Amino acid sequence: MRQHDKGRTHALKTVAGGLALVTIPYAAYVASTWYRYGQGRAPSSGADGRDGSLIERFMPTAEVAERHEILVDAPAELTFAAARDMDVNRSPLVRAIFALRTLPSRWRREPPKRSPTSLLAETLALGWRILAETPDREVVVGAVTQPWRAEVKFRGVDPDAFAGFAEPGYAKIVWTLEAQPLGPTASRFRTETRVSTTDPRARRLFRRYWAVLSPGILLIRRESLKLVKAEAERRFRASTPEPAVLR
Repeated sequence: MRQHDKGRTHALKTVAGGLALVTIPYAAYVASTWYRYGQGRAPSSGADGRDGSLIERFMPTAEVAERHEILVDAPAELTFAAARDMDVNRSPLVRAIFALRTLPSRWRREPPKRSPTSLLAETLALGWRILAETPDREVVVGAVTQPWRAEVKFRGVDPDAFAGFAEPGYAKIVWTLEAQPLGPTASRFRTETRVSTTDPRARRLFRRYWAVLSPGILLIRRESLKLVKAEAERRFRASTPEPAVLR
């Protein structure tokens, strides 16, 4: 075998080995997530630490329940304001995830240009609806959808009808932004997502969708924590007068 062929074979083996290092753990994650689907229990304590948080009104039980939180060195009001204004596309990791997920559609047509906007405003523009909110503390957003379709559409449902919505073929999704006060200069930011489906076929389809795509979704959730923390703490520092320097 010529030296050139040996080099090419070695390069191919290196690439294949690298792909295996990524593919095998991902395949294990997909299998584990698919197997554990629907086995978790939804957390039930709200921003005030008591049972009966706003999300409970709309989905007390769920097939998927994911909660992520972070401590913030800023008052709850500033933390919640930063969460409402959060633009997840400020994160390079989130932009990379979105670029990867939209690659097939971008091959077919020119992707629409996106103006900087908050995650909350963007989801409401897509059809989501605010189901309930507590000023400066918590907001609950919900929609029914079929995320396994190539063209995903979100449909808002009246808050009074959301919990009882049972039209076949849908996944019901609720998510929250919460700021829990921990004192005058500290708070805890929390985001929670719950999902339930309306019939066995929708459950099968969403279970497969979640097993395959949830790694990217959960990474975006975790990145949102960092964005909110950084922005809330920046706003707090900017609003706090610097101590006078004695001369």
